[in-house]
Amino acid sequence: MKAYVVGVGMTRFEKPETGDRQYWDLAKEAGTRALGDAGIAYSDVRQVPVGHCLQPSTAGQRAVYELGLTGVPVYNVDNNCATGASALMLARQFVEGGISDCVLALGFEKMKRGALGGGAGGGDLAASPVARHYGIMAARHGFEASPPTAQIFGAAAREHMERYGTTEAQLAAVGAKNHRHSAHNPYAQFRDVYGVDEVLASRVVHRPLTKLQCSPTSDGAAAAVVVSERFAEERGLAGRAVEIVAQAMTTDTEESFASGSCIDVVGQPMSREAARQVYERAGLGIHDVDVVELHDCFSINELLTYEALGMCGAGESGKLVESGATTYGGRWVVNPSGGLISKGHPLGATGIAQVVELVQQLRGEAGERQVAGARVGLAHNIGLGGAAVVTLLRGAART
Repeated sequence: MKAYVVGVGMTRFEKPETGDRQYWDLAKEAGTRALGDAGIAYSDVRQVPVGHCLQPSTAGQRAVYELGLTGVPVYNVDNNCATGASALMLARQFVEGGISDCVLALGFEKMKRGALGGGAGGGDLAASPVARHYGIMAARHGFEASPPTAQIFGAAAREHMERYGTTEAQLAAVGAKNHRHSAHNPYAQFRDVYGVDEVLASRVVHRPLTKLQCSPTSDGAAAAVVVSERFAEERGLAGRAVEIVAQAMTTDTEESFASGSCIDVVGQPMSREAARQVYERAGLGIHDVDVVELHDCFSINELLTYEALGMCGAGESGKLVESGATTYGGRWVVNPSGGLISKGHPLGATGIAQVVELVQQLRGEAGERQVAGARVGLAHNIGLGGAAVVTLLRGAART
């Protein structure tokens, strides 16, 4: 059975602690917009997987109760930065498996100001779920006083530079591109435009990564209504339905740790395998894709993901972004929303927000961000510790 996204909605992503809204207020706004976009009521929904990382264990219920008290199952999902896509994957599985015809995938987060934490529970690295990951990093690069996530991705960037000759300007080109894209996104946390030189001149977070190459902490929510083909046809939604053609989730394998390389530790092998599975299931490849929303938590991860998705060969990603192949007028448009770097990164919402952007693109509803002729989109959401989710979406033919 096929699964389709027929409604999407999100809040603007905002700097934490700048407003007085609670997480359930954000969730209500995103969920209401998604239901309204689909033209259905919450009473039509039969299952609700809800993604969040930093709220209490049944925060999903507290949030969803703002939409209605119908007694449907609510599942709380936490998969680090891949939480949103994990919730969406559950929604797709419920529909494809014939369990439910209409499922709402919801993700939200209320965060604190400052750098993104590293998952070391209460500061005790030994108790952290990512202790093995940071142990690999420390053995090769040491452990410094800067934010742990910036350290491990910064270490991956140094390795890429040493191995392939990638330059700081190429890393900065990712940040400049994504900030430029976000200027046209009313939901983005940041909408200022910066050139490569300005990105390089911003404060160093962990060498070689500067502030404008790092995703911020954010508050926000996003939602998607996933339905069966039967439901879409019965409700007259087929013309607005975007098909989830294929989806795959992978977690760490021996390859993630065997090399001792932070390029592998931060998830490139997971991303590569998830993409391989998706292409195989869909009968499509990266050259069939028009628009990509990928997990640029740091600029280096966008480059690593180009290689994992097959957009270029190993070590060629710096030249790829520098060539303009991943922006408007190039072969693909990557992160037209502004990506995590500029749109923002409320952990539980990110993976679903990527799909919100792609659905709008594939419907031709993205306004000034619209990618001309976009028909196939790919979303990539990854969480350290670890999970990678790749989703391939195809829009209905437009006249």
